[in-house]
Amino acid sequence: MKRLPWIFAAAVPLSAMGIAALLLSGRLSFPRAFAANAAAAPQATEPIPALTPFVDEHTHFDFDEKDPEGAVRAALSALGRENAAMIVFQISPDTFDHPGHYDAEILLAAVKKHPGKLAITGGGGTLNAMIVQSAATGDAGPAVRKKFKERAEELLREGVIGFGEMTAEHFDGATPYQYAPADHPLFLLLADIAAEHNVPIDLHMEAVPQDMPLPAGLKSPPNPPRLHANIAAFERFLSHNPRAKIIWAHLGSDNTGYRTVELDRRLLLEHPNLYMEIKTDPRAPGLNYPMTEDGKIKPEWLKLFNDFPDRFVIGSDQHYPEPKGQDRRWQEAVLLFNQLPAGVRKKIGTENVAALYGSSVAPYLRAAKN
Repeated sequence: MKRLPWIFAAAVPLSAMGIAALLLSGRLSFPRAFAANAAAAPQATEPIPALTPFVDEHTHFDFDEKDPEGAVRAALSALGRENAAMIVFQISPDTFDHPGHYDAEILLAAVKKHPGKLAITGGGGTLNAMIVQSAATGDAGPAVRKKFKERAEELLREGVIGFGEMTAEHFDGATPYQYAPADHPLFLLLADIAAEHNVPIDLHMEAVPQDMPLPAGLKSPPNPPRLHANIAAFERFLSHNPRAKIIWAHLGSDNTGYRTVELDRRLLLEHPNLYMEIKTDPRAPGLNYPMTEDGKIKPEWLKLFNDFPDRFVIGSDQHYPEPKGQDRRWQEAVLLFNQLPAGVRKKIGTENVAALYGSSVAPYLRAAKN
């Protein structure tokens, strides 16, 4: 299959017709593993909206080749039933070897038609792929760094509001297994670029405090039999440029057992530029899940949210259009959100996102009625 170039011609976002043509011609494919592999589960007939507006700061999109803008319409229609002030799409972290990798240009033009309702980050299909490639080859020399910086700044000119979804440790799923040290030179360069432009970096990283065997329940291959320690490297990444705002994705989706309240608390105390996304998936609750079986926030997690109300956002990892016959990830996140004290809800719902993304979203979120 001929691959779509990862740097789009003349840095112009693709039109809906252009996307459709690429899809129909077979030059572009999209991972469908989320929809294909997810176990069917019943869901409530009437969704429960958030008590106060919130931003879902981490979502993804699935394409229908006959309706490439369907994801945008689906997200727009979800705003009301969720009581969401805004939905932010992120680009799944990917590699150059994975057929059909893509980046923000694929949906950017459609998203930009709806300022204040939708936004998009970028780099998952290109910057992330460059980091993974550099980590594998050992080449992070001047030419690689120059190309990386040019691509990051191109994405910002095109209109992305941050960099994401990036990854330092990502198990095989809709995209292949990926690893790069969190203090890799290109990650450090990205931190400098993000700080310069006052945009955040969203990072997917399983917690691995020391070298360890692959956790039970995960297959090798395609995952490696052993994992590299990454928390110390993550802290070097956080400390490299304290002005760089780093969002650690997927709190509530722990696949190693080490993303604990104690670890999160220590990192939040020691790194003021660290933020975290709350993701609660009822189909795959993982380890150290913040909710009990009857849907209550566990006391130790509630205390963490109350102690650091300025450092969390909602990042449900919901896909749009919403896969049929499956529990909604956003719904579980909202059920947690609704249990928070009103003041904490206001911060986690909208104010923290406004602080993270600044002028690209803050004027719109000020109008949200909390």
